Amino acid sequence: MSKQKKSLDKKWISFGTLMLGAGTIYKLGFMKDAFYVPMQEFMGLSHTQIGTAMSVAGLISTFGFLASIYLTDRISKKIMIPASLLGICLCGLWLSTFPSYPVFLTIYCLLAICADMLYWPTMLKTVRLLGNEDEQGRMFGILEAGRGLMDTIVAFCALGIFSAMGSTAAGLRAAILFYAIVPGIIAILAFILLEPDAPAAKTDAEGKEIGANKAAMEGVIRALKNKNIWLVSFNIFFVYSVYCGLTYFIPFLEEAYALPAALVGVYGIINQYGLKMLGGPVGGFITDKVLHSATKYLRICFVIVAAILAVFACLPHQNMGIVAGMVITLTISAFVFSMRAVFFAPMDEVKVPREITGSAMSIGSFVGYLPGAFMYAVYGNILDRFEGLEGYKIVFVVMAVFAVIGFCLSSYILRTMKKEKAN
Repeated sequence: MSKQKKSLDKKWISFGTLMLGAGTIYKLGFMKDAFYVPMQEFMGLSHTQIGTAMSVAGLISTFGFLASIYLTDRISKKIMIPASLLGICLCGLWLSTFPSYPVFLTIYCLLAICADMLYWPTMLKTVRLLGNEDEQGRMFGILEAGRGLMDTIVAFCALGIFSAMGSTAAGLRAAILFYAIVPGIIAILAFILLEPDAPAAKTDAEGKEIGANKAAMEGVIRALKNKNIWLVSFNIFFVYSVYCGLTYFIPFLEEAYALPAALVGVYGIINQYGLKMLGGPVGGFITDKVLHSATKYLRICFVIVAAILAVFACLPHQNMGIVAGMVITLTISAFVFSMRAVFFAPMDEVKVPREITGSAMSIGSFVGYLPGAFMYAVYGNILDRFEGLEGYKIVFVVMAVFAVIGFCLSSYILRTMKKEKAN
């Protein structure tokens, strides 16, 4: 019994370490969210320069997910997780020197490599392997909630440091150093607390011994040929396509309902922090304890979100109260955040072999997060071409269409699993 308790303790210690890293690893890469104007004022950056850095980093992230298909199953998490966090720390220390723009751009590319190529797929792989088939929803749901909580604490601490130092250049430098030191400390904890990966079986299909590189490459090929991995990955794609549209709820409420500036802050906190921390555990609990299937949960949420968006696009917003607009948009966000929390959980449900989990999570990350590279431009173009409420209504319809396609794909995945189980 003590051995079982010790194993359980190790599991949750590892999980907690991963959660801490997940909540901090993107803070430097997205420091514009809290420090956009100070970056311009004290680092001498223009809108174009910041936007270019984010776009180039996004491109690096996309190719980084592709490279991680090989790396994640080849290198142990005990090396990958601490190395990626330490890399973020070193980049932050470099960034705190307020370098020239070419160096700034280089640092942002390195941040993308550390976060998306080295950390994220390895973290997803480890979370999947920590839980059994009946725990996947809760594990990923708690991860999202814990990540959101850590994200919030670190962001407010950095803002507190900046304000305490008079919102000056020295304050911004101190905030950047804080963003750098936190992942550095977590890197040390990860190296101490994470267990090394179990030795992989280095044999080919015929049972002959092969080298580690060849074994990892064969795992990549197996993952690329696995139909179920691609099905789950595109299901993530459709969730994320809807998620990208949530960005436009605040400007919509401002235009359609004249949302006051005081309520913008309240709405943003509830939407970005409250729903993220609440949606993960709720979605995970329903997935594991009620439906016993992440895919079933996603299918139900897809149809609910599609229906609400379709109706919302047709409502007479000019004659409605602001409370109704806020409640409806927050309801949509709540469902989408809960879906986002568990959308990797079906990898276990479709019986992806555990030895190729890293490759599977990398493919899922590459395909699933791909809408982030172009959907904002698509939605933005719609709003520029169709002025006023008409543009927003078209955006809501497009989001609803993605949800309908996601519902159809989820239904197909469930039928596929049923056939495979019967065979």
